[in-house]
Amino acid sequence: MIDHTGVVVSDFAKSRAFYTAALAALGFIKNMELPASVTGHTDVAGFGPPEKPEFWISNGTPNQPPLHIAFRADSRSQVDAYYKAALAAGGRDNGAPGLRPHYHPNYYGAFVLDPDGHNIEAVCHAPE
Repeated sequence: MIDHTGVVVSDFAKSRAFYTAALAALGFIKNMELPASVTGHTDVAGFGPPEKPEFWISNGTPNQPPLHIAFRADSRSQVDAYYKAALAAGGRDNGAPGLRPHYHPNYYGAFVLDPDGHNIEAVCHAPE
């Protein structure tokens, strides 16, 4: 089981704003932020449920090639809300919400490129 993961971003403030807005639709909040003076190397921000950050961004040279991260959604409406929020926050469309039956009959996902081109997905596996 993965405890936490993250991506490196080129513009920390821009990405922090993007992830704050996009992940709110999935119930994530920015629940930790540490400056370089504390980490000893760079600014970081953690997002997750209120009790624990599970996804981190850190300032630096973005991962190459860009990464694909999929966040689990509880409902298809959460996937739709994520997609709208992510686009409104400056993300770029990489696959509108919809069924992807080639994965399995109830795979409902949406894909958005973050400010650095990371492919950030929200997916619900439950039937409608």
